Amino acid sequence: MTAEVIRVVIADDEPLIRAGIRMILTSAPDIEVVAEAANGREAVDLARSHGPEVVLLDIQMPVMDGLTALGELRRAVPQVRALILTTFGEKENVLRALGEGGAGFLLKDSAPGELIGAVRAAAAGDAYLSPGATRHVVDQLASGKAAVRGEAARRRVAELSERERGVLALLGEGLSNAEAGRRLHMSEATVKTYVSRILAKLDCENRVQAALLARDAGL
Repeated sequence: MTAEVIRVVIADDEPLIRAGIRMILTSAPDIEVVAEAANGREAVDLARSHGPEVVLLDIQMPVMDGLTALGELRRAVPQVRALILTTFGEKENVLRALGEGGAGFLLKDSAPGELIGAVRAAAAGDAYLSPGATRHVVDQLASGKAAVRGEAARRRVAELSERERGVLALLGEGLSNAEAGRRLHMSEATVKTYVSRILAKLDCENRVQAALLARDAGL
């Protein structure tokens, strides 16, 4: 197995769903499904033993649900990137998944290419939100709590340099490191360095949290 292969653990309590996801992912030459779990507890244990780059987590599972497993993964194997995959698109699930440090949120009616792209994005350190999930986040940002969050976000963002705020603004637009580099006339490696610095300064777990903060701050 080459270093470029993305190792994935699939967690879903329905065997047919797992089989379908496996079939989609293994059609990509750079993705390998190394294990399957029927509940969140198994997902955490398999992530510990296999050390995958990405774990796909269903929300509704016995023993331990996907959102609880996400928190366990962040503590037990923080280097693993977790994607939430579910039929349930309620904004509370989306926001909790992002708050727990999830690398993205996909609905089960997503196209096969979207699933593959999300796994690749997560493995590369980027974040992915399906269009359906994005709408829930935008709705939440437009709620009555947005003004309070905006003031707090602007105070946090004020600690960044002008260049860092520029990079953060592009994260808020959902741009990848390569796309941000082209926009700012920087190398992708330089943008990645800025992103790491921004996450550390803002105490954000991942790019999604930073992007939401950028939106709150009005960047």
